[in-house]
Formats: sequence, structure tokens, C-alpha cells
Amino acid sequence: MARTGGRHGTLLRLLAVGAALAVGAGTSPLPAAPAAAAAVAAPAGLVDPFIGTTNAADDFPGADLPFGMVQWSPDTPSRPDGGGYDYRDSAITGFSLTHLAGPGCRAAGDVPVLPTLGAADTTAVDGFSHARESARPGSYTVALDDGITTELTATRRSGMARFTFPAGSAAGLVFKLSAGQARATGARFTVVNGSEVSGQVTSGRFCGAHNRYTVYFDMVFDRPFSGGGPLAVPAARPSAPAADVPPDAPEPVNRPVLHGRTAPAAQRTGGATGTLQDGYLSFDTTGPHPRTVQAKVGLSYVSAANAVANRVAENPGWDLDAVRDAAARAWNTELGRIRISGGTRARQIVFYTALYHALLHPNVISDSNGQYPGFDAAVHTVDRGHRAAYANFSGWDIYRSQAQLEALVDPQAAADAAQSMVDDRRQTGLFPKWSENNGESYVMVGDPADQILADYHAFGATGFDSAEALTGMVAEAETPTGNRPGLDYLERLGYLPSDGHYGCCNFYGPAATTLEYDSADFAVSALARALGDTAHATAFARRAQDWRHLFNPGSRFIQPRDASGAWTPGFSPTSGTDFVEGDSWQYTPMVPFDLHGLAGAMGGDSAMAAFLDTDLSSLTGADGHTDLRNEPSLDIPWEYDYVGAPYRTQRAVRRVQDQIWTDSPSGLAGNDDLGEMSSWYVWSALGMYPQTPGTSDLALGSPLFPSAEITLPSGGRLVVTGRGAADNAPYVHAATWNGSRWDRAYAPAEAIRNGGRLDFDLGTTADPGWASDPAAAPPSYDS
Repeated sequence: MARTGGRHGTLLRLLAVGAALAVGAGTSPLPAAPAAAAAVAAPAGLVDPFIGTTNAADDFPGADLPFGMVQWSPDTPSRPDGGGYDYRDSAITGFSLTHLAGPGCRAAGDVPVLPTLGAADTTAVDGFSHARESARPGSYTVALDDGITTELTATRRSGMARFTFPAGSAAGLVFKLSAGQARATGARFTVVNGSEVSGQVTSGRFCGAHNRYTVYFDMVFDRPFSGGGPLAVPAARPSAPAADVPPDAPEPVNRPVLHGRTAPAAQRTGGATGTLQDGYLSFDTTGPHPRTVQAKVGLSYVSAANAVANRVAENPGWDLDAVRDAAARAWNTELGRIRISGGTRARQIVFYTALYHALLHPNVISDSNGQYPGFDAAVHTVDRGHRAAYANFSGWDIYRSQAQLEALVDPQAAADAAQSMVDDRRQTGLFPKWSENNGESYVMVGDPADQILADYHAFGATGFDSAEALTGMVAEAETPTGNRPGLDYLERLGYLPSDGHYGCCNFYGPAATTLEYDSADFAVSALARALGDTAHATAFARRAQDWRHLFNPGSRFIQPRDASGAWTPGFSPTSGTDFVEGDSWQYTPMVPFDLHGLAGAMGGDSAMAAFLDTDLSSLTGADGHTDLRNEPSLDIPWEYDYVGAPYRTQRAVRRVQDQIWTDSPSGLAGNDDLGEMSSWYVWSALGMYPQTPGTSDLALGSPLFPSAEITLPSGGRLVVTGRGAADNAPYVHAATWNGSRWDRAYAPAEAIRNGGRLDFDLGTTADPGWASDPAAAPPSYDS
């Protein structure tokens, strides 16, 4: 695998001797350095959970812990996919225990509970005003229009609530168990005793797939209820199977569509039906009786008994304020792994909210006793040396930058997540692709587990069985499975033809999927090289070059191709046909491991820079160009670094930060995709981006804040400073690494491993000379 820095292949030798490159001459005076600001001491206080709760980001504002099992959060009538809450709504339908941040399809929203007045009514909703609503990490409070105040907080596997009812009213709780986001196929409500209830919900079918899961809950109250029990619900209708959609059919941005056959016959369980029950409890809050009812609820995906055990283990008392404070401390610890200094308060809020959203998923699925449900439907125990098993891997999304950030900030959680993926493969023979709890949906394309596992390892989360992971990655890359449909075409033709026959599972967008397989192959190569397996490193780096078979030198675009070798007729770079949630303007740059090679194929650096200029003329998909509201375009602003124009990366990234990200509920455009989009902002604000899958290579932009200090998995610290940092000063005029001049458009290799100090001098006008030498480009890998 040739590793070239820019054009000459001498980068490693230059780094070894510490050679310096010429500094580009700046043309504007540098702003005076402001007085040093103190680092943020309590970052959780800067998080605004309402950011991303409208404008299709579909985040949720409720109570959660980092990677927690419980997300106790309000749902509103619009019920956006996964998040369940739209800031534009003025009513609440319930407070459900599980949520996913912007997954693109209806999901979670399990066990909605609504405090009510009067008779039991499972269709009840309560009005509310944002003026009487507040949220912070681990806590949510709202005073409803009917006078009921609801306060929510959470531990990792349990939730706690305090409901305060108006005086003299008939108080109750409605359990809308059949009303999760996906249609429940079974729901049961059981009164255990006079102050305890339990139940379970079976749901799934993410994006219409065939996955199923069952979640159990047990809720106990600080006082007896006066009445209640199950409420009958009409029998569930069998779920309709996912419709067959041709593999070449385009799909809307942020709206996944299942194509073709979507699961092996053994996994087609989506049509099952069962008993459906809701529930209702009443409390006497009249006269001398207290108006406040407290509840604690444990969750489990194994059993009701484990739900009880989780609740007892994590919250044995009745002090809601103490639980809420503990949640805030947990978030301050997690968010405090990156401490910024300076910048406007609005920018600090956006930054820490994005970091918060990036650390909500994947989710713990194992119980306090270590048990968890496997993909084989059996109960397993967390591997020795690991703290938890994890679920909810939005693979196609998170491999781009969320997995790397997760490993950087919480290497223990990332290593446990990686081991969970290895265990998933032990159970089924396949790594998770887009998994919901303990079921695979096959939503989206590619083989993203390869990138996720290699990314985790590259960014410091090495505490998992990486050798077994690599063995599994190689096996999936060499043997056709549901995770890599069409692999035989890749071996024979070097690409996936638009007129091919693919069978299972959810294959579509052959041109885009070829590129996804190429990035997956490169990630296999990168992990193999890191583990000393040079044979597989070389073989998969070579196969990753298959993108060249779809690059048409005549049009200078990636184009679909037929099995005969002919270019598929009717190509337009703005058409989504044979692509995935995008078009060729967005996919042609998607060769993140060999951008030097792509530039050469386009006709050189100037030609590719001109392509990028046109592509980035829109940031939201106008005329088919770059759409920074969705994953295929996320790498594009950073690619100027590879063609001698890093000042244009600095400018483009700041445009994205200014136009798409704000400190308002609409301040994130497009599905958050379990934190992927938020992770992009975090990296961009730090002035760097993990462009190359499976490596710790970081393309450079410019820092948004005067200072950021990152605690690394190794225990070292990486400090990034920006002298003159301001919203209108994105341009780098000079940089130093540990006090020595640094004139390269990528971070030093040791920055993520051991730490150090990277200092930038920033200005308001561009410096085209800085890091513009061909040898200053970030590494590309051509074979």
C-alpha cells in the first residue's frame, strides 16, 4: 500500500527528519491575540438539547446519559422519526422511554407514559408552552397546560419522574404501550402490587425491515395508586412486507427506502402479532393527600426481572434531585474530555450540544448483571474485560466521523461497542450493518462495520479483539453475504453493474455501493496493516482502487456501468439513479483514501479544484451539488487540502458552520443520524477532520475557538489554539507543531496518539500559499 504525502511518496522520510516546507506569504495583518479565556469548566451547562428538534434533524430533548439505554423524553403529535419531538408542536402525547436521534425512519418511542386528569383516555394529549419547558443533559421539565408538572431524569438503565398534579384533581397515568413509533406487535401491562407495575412491548420493523425486539419495563411508585390495570387495544393487523423496489431506483435524501428482498427467509419475522394492552393508573391527590407522585422505572431487553434489577442497582433511593445532579456530573465528565476556551457563547452552545448529540449512541443493551439479548435471540453475557454490550449501529452514517470521535472521547465505550460488533458476528456470522437493538435491518448499503471497527482502533479504542475483528472483516470481504451483496461482480468486473442481479439484502445504488465497498476494503487494509498483516493490507488496498472502473475520463464523473462494460445510458450527474441518497456530483469525490489519484484522473489539481468550486456552489443540494445535510457530501469541503488549496477548505468549512449550524431548535439541517452530523461539526470546530477511513489521518481546516484541549485515549493531551480565532477569520497564515513550523494541510501523525500542541495564526483574508506545496497535502493511498 503506497502512502503518498501529496505527490512524491517521501512524506514519511520528511516527517522522520522534521523537514520544514516553505510558508505561504500572507497578505493581511494578523488580529491581535485576545486575553486568554478560561477553559469551560462545566460544559453540560452549555448544552441546549432543543437544538435539532425541528428542521428534520429529529433529535430529542429528554433525559439520557452518555450511550444510555433509557431516553425518557417527550413526544409530540408530529412524532418525527426516532426523536419523537418537534419544537413547532404545542402538545405532548406522552413521555416515552426510548428514542433515537434522527435515524431517518420511525423507530423506538417505546412505553409512552402520559400524566392526565380525569378518566382514562389513551388518545389524550396535553398542551404546553416552551416558556414553561426546560432541558439540560440528563434532565427535562415541563408544566403542561392542564396544570401537571412533569420532571424527568435518568441513570444508564433506568428513569425517574416526578409528577405534580393540580390540587383537587383526579390524577392518573396512561401507559400507551401500543403507541410506539413503529407499530407494536405485542404489548402487555401487569399490576404487580399496589405500587408497582410492569410490562413489555414487542416492536421493530425499522424502515419496514423484518427486525424485531422486545423491551421490558418495571415501574415502582413512592405511594400506592388507587386503581388501574390493563386497557384492551384492538388486535394488531399483520404488518405489510416491505415493497420490492428496483436496485437502481433513487430515493429522497434522509429517507431510506428498502430495495428488493430485504432479509433471508429465516429472519422474516415482521408479520407476527400478539396481545396488545395499554394501561392506566389513578392516584388520589385530593384533600390531605400529596399532589406529587414519584416513579422509578427500569428497562431491559432481556426480562422484567432484569428491569427490576437495573432499577434497584442504579437508583435505590427516592432523591430525584440527586439523580439529576449525578446525570449532570456524568455529562460534565464525558463532555469535559474536550475543553474549549473563548469564542462566543452561541458558538460554545452549538459546539457542546453537537458533542452531546454525538455521544448519545450507540446504546448500552446489556443489563446490570451483564446479560443482553443476542442477534441469535439467545441471552448472552458481556465478555470478560468489558463493561457493557452495545446496540443501535447506524453504520452507513457513523463510520464517517462519529465512530472516530466516540473513540477519541470515550475509548472504553468505543472498545466495548467494537467488541459487541465482534460478538454480533459470532452469533450470526455477520457484523451489524444498520442494527436496531438486537436485530439487523439491512438498511443502507456498503459494509460499514469495516470502517467503524478500523476507525475505533485507529483513534485509540484498541481494547477489543481486533484480531478476531480483522478475521471477520476479511471473511465478509471475500465471501458473498447479506452484508455485501454483489461481491461476485466486484471480483469479476471490478464494479457493481447497474443491470446486475443481487438477491438479498436491500441492494441498490450500484455505483454508490461500489464506492462504499471500496472504502470498506481500504478500512480492512488499514486495520490489517496496523496489526501486521501485510498480505491482506496489500490485497485490499489494491481492490479499493476499483473506483477507477466507474470513473469516466470523458465526463470526469463516477458513472453507472452495465455488466457488458458499457456506460449505462442516460447518465446525468444530477440524477439519483444508481446512487444512494445523492447523485454523481456528490459521489464522484467519494474516494477519501486516494484523492491524489482522483485528482489525477480528473486532469490534475487545478481540474479537481474547479470541480470542487462548482460542487460547493451550493451547500444544500441545489442543482444536484454538495448537500451538507446528508452523509455523502461530508468529505467534500475538506478535499481542497489534497489539491494545494487548503485556504478554500478553510473558507468552505466556515460557510457550512455559518449557514447550517445555529443555536436554535432548527440549527441542524437534515437527520442527525445517531450523532453523525453533530460529530462533523465537532471535528470542524476543532479545525480537523478524519477524512481517510481506518486511519488516524486528519485533514486540517482552521479552529473555531482560541483554544481546545483534548484528553486522548493514551492519557496525553492535544492542544489546538487559534490566535485571532473569530467567525470572520477562518484563514490560516501560519502554524506550529510543538513550537516548530508546520506547513502541511494535515495534523502530525503523533497528534492523536501522544498529543502535543498545534498552534494556528488566523486571519480574515486568505493565504493561498500556506500548505499549498504538493508535498504538503494529506496522505493519499494509491495501492
